[in-house]
Order: sequence, then structure tokens, then C-alpha cells
Amino acid sequence: MNPSIFLFLLSIILLPLHIFASERVGDWGPIKDVKDPHVVKIGQFAVSEYNIQSKSGLKFVNVVRGEFQIVSGTNYRLVVEANDGTNSAGKMYEAVVLEQPWRKSMNLISFTPLLRNRFL
Repeated sequence: MNPSIFLFLLSIILLPLHIFASERVGDWGPIKDVKDPHVVKIGQFAVSEYNIQSKSGLKFVNVVRGEFQIVSGTNYRLVVEANDGTNSAGKMYEAVVLEQPWRKSMNLISFTPLLRNRFL
């Protein structure tokens, strides 16, 4: 086969894949299973890291919902429920965590309280 024809055919096949991939990278997508052990681990990390940084004593309860974004690693934007360790109702927080598995690292980017009506 002529190399020019081969390259032309290859570009016709790969161009739609490139367009699809470029639209996906950087977009936020929903996390379908917030009970997935890896997602729960990220939520627990967020609360734990927040406690270290702010000298707080929050206790992780669960992940309520979340989104992910592919960047240089994966950003996770989670709504986590945490309480102060008493029997009081948990409060909602938005946590953003950057995970880079090849570095075996997670970094807490932000951790902010949410108003109840904002996440419902």
C-alpha cells in the first residue's frame, strides 16, 4: 500500500478519536458509585488531611456524591459528610483532592463547608 494512502486512512480513523479524547480531558464527570472503596478512601483522606492542616477533629461519615476530572492525574471533587465525633448530625463539605497514582500521592486542594441546600 502506498504510504500516503496509508497515512490518509490512518488520519481518518484517528481524528475522531482525538476529538473525542480532547473533549473528555479536563471535563468533570460524575462518579457513579460513591461507595466504591477507592472513592471512600479519597474521602477519608480529605477529612484526615483537613484535620491535620486545621487541627480539627472531624470524623468521616461517608461520600454523598462526587465528580472526577482527568488532568495530570485525577481531581476528585467530593461532597463528604463529617461530624465532630458526637452524636450530632454530620455536616457537608466539598473536598477537592488531586491524586497522582504514579507518584503514589494525594493532595488536598480545598475543603470547604457547604450550606445544606447547596448540595440537595
